[in-house]
Amino acid sequence: MTAPAPNYAFASDNTAGICPEALAALAEANTGRVPSYGDDALTARAKKLFADVFETKCDVFFVFNGTAANALVLAALCERHHATLCHAMSHVETDECGAPEFFTGGSKVLPIDAPNAKLRPADLAPALHRGHGVHFPKIRAVSLTQSTELGTRYRAPELRELTEWSHRHELDVHVDGARFANAAAAAGLQGESPADLTWRAGVDVLCFGGTKNGLLGTEAVVFFNRELAREFDYRVKQSGQLASKMRFAAAQWVAVLCEGAWLRHALHANRQASALAAGLRRLGGKLIAPVEANGVFVELPPAVVKALTARGWHFYKFVGEHGYRLMCSWETQDADIAAFLADARTAFARQGGKRK
Repeated sequence: MTAPAPNYAFASDNTAGICPEALAALAEANTGRVPSYGDDALTARAKKLFADVFETKCDVFFVFNGTAANALVLAALCERHHATLCHAMSHVETDECGAPEFFTGGSKVLPIDAPNAKLRPADLAPALHRGHGVHFPKIRAVSLTQSTELGTRYRAPELRELTEWSHRHELDVHVDGARFANAAAAAGLQGESPADLTWRAGVDVLCFGGTKNGLLGTEAVVFFNRELAREFDYRVKQSGQLASKMRFAAAQWVAVLCEGAWLRHALHANRQASALAAGLRRLGGKLIAPVEANGVFVELPPAVVKALTARGWHFYKFVGEHGYRLMCSWETQDADIAAFLADARTAFARQGGKRK
């Protein structure tokens, strides 16, 4: 019997291809000759669009991936004897191979646990009293993730509370926004704008993810506190993140920002995640965290996981012994959800039959 073809529809939002707007923009940018290293009209237009989206002047830099974006920002905020507070599940702690410490020259990342992958001032406050004097790194920054590694998101009032606390203690606030588009799309339904989620809430710098929302190899670093961007262009260059043919990164951002495709794609992914979660709950899956963006985190019995894996589905164990992550993307189809739930229904039914 032939094994089913591998299906990565829910393994990650990185498994999806390039969204049509970005793909068309790449083709259109691939004509003629223009200045290199960002001195072109497309790059200028892209940066202007970021200012429009966020309703404020900001300094924008393009890099190739989220690890570089986060690490370079923390290097701009921290000296090597400093430290950054972050959630214990954050990518800067668990998924970036020590890049923040590498690019800062040794600055320490201090992970803090808290419910639903979200931090609160009460969670952060005890860290200010760790160590004693020069024998412990001086805390200099707070790193938040929006949306979080459990698919939850910070509302604007929660962000304001965090940034006010941070600034009161002279800490700069960085947001890892690999899935910022998904958070912004969800917030928009409740009347919160991208500006409300960032500079109006006191955020100093955002790493705005493009890759997980359908772009090819481009992330945007957006400084709202523009003083912190001083000489950041040199950091980008020194780290090998300066694209010589910058127009191809900029063209993609222009394509998705100019008419709101970035929000439409993110909203689609969010809605698909809600549909997937609802289906799994009906079958007996237990949600680990609220579904507030494009991720579903659910407890599944081992027999169900084994059956789904045998059917070719790929998804990752993420929390505890039986907690799994399923991600939806800009191109997740209704048919993908229907097929997965059909296989899950069969798996749950067989498990129930064996129990009897």
